[in-house]
Amino acid sequence: MLAGLRVDADTLRGTRFGIPGLLSALERYGARATFFFSVGPDNMGRHLWRLLKPAFLWKMLRTRAPSLYGWDILRCGVIGAGPDIGKSCGAIIREVAAAGHEIGLHAWDHQRWQVMALDSADEIALELELGVRRIEEIAGVPPACSAVPAWRAPLPVLAAKRRFPFLYNSDCRGSDCFVPVNGSEMFQPQIPVTLPTYDEMIGTAEVTDANYNARLLERFRPDALNVLCIHAEVEGIAKAGLFASFLAEASARGIAFARLDTILRGGGGLRKAEVRMDSLPGREGLLCFQGKWLDNDRK
Repeated sequence: MLAGLRVDADTLRGTRFGIPGLLSALERYGARATFFFSVGPDNMGRHLWRLLKPAFLWKMLRTRAPSLYGWDILRCGVIGAGPDIGKSCGAIIREVAAAGHEIGLHAWDHQRWQVMALDSADEIALELELGVRRIEEIAGVPPACSAVPAWRAPLPVLAAKRRFPFLYNSDCRGSDCFVPVNGSEMFQPQIPVTLPTYDEMIGTAEVTDANYNARLLERFRPDALNVLCIHAEVEGIAKAGLFASFLAEASARGIAFARLDTILRGGGGLRKAEVRMDSLPGREGLLCFQGKWLDNDRK
């Protein structure tokens, strides 16, 4: 069974301390992944204001967020601009590419995107442009793919992404690779995440670290698209041992992990589908979801 693996690096801490360990773990099991990097200021400490929202506060308590993500994250960008991730971690990003993994854009300012503090199509495009330019400065080539933070991708975001030569994006949750369509508008192909993340599962339905790997592996389907999203701050640091065990258990079950571009190339033609914004248990706010199929044609 070939599954897609997506790694999100949201913060300076995750990129600096989580990515090296993930590279070692993936190499040990011959796994490849697509890494999506935040490359601008780390302003994640500004999420403290979101504690006033009950859904976000419950998520922070359920996942024990300070110990999961690190206390230093809570200080970034609270006063003034946070540290510049791309400038500090360029060598690490290049190491990821040298190891045979795919590099994509996650965000310029992860916190700003996650709370959707973007008022116009031009502001959305500028955030994307800043990120694309920074990755090109670091890697020597522009990113061929992107994945927005927290799956915050309403239609204006998909439209703005057409200004950039992304071969695909991973902005939504769903079941199959597809081409998003809205009326007469068509957008770049999407590779949705099909499996839940650690912070969505833990503390719900009696899921604990002791049974997490088994519960997650039960969700893999040999006859379906399987795309897992992990985070450098979680599986790369706080839960590195748990993730290493997961890779071993997955390997024993015959599950191999690949870059998302590999998954896209092996998927054949793509059908067209709508997208919608909706909620997801275990996650605060609205996310982009793959909607209903529009036809049976293959593109």
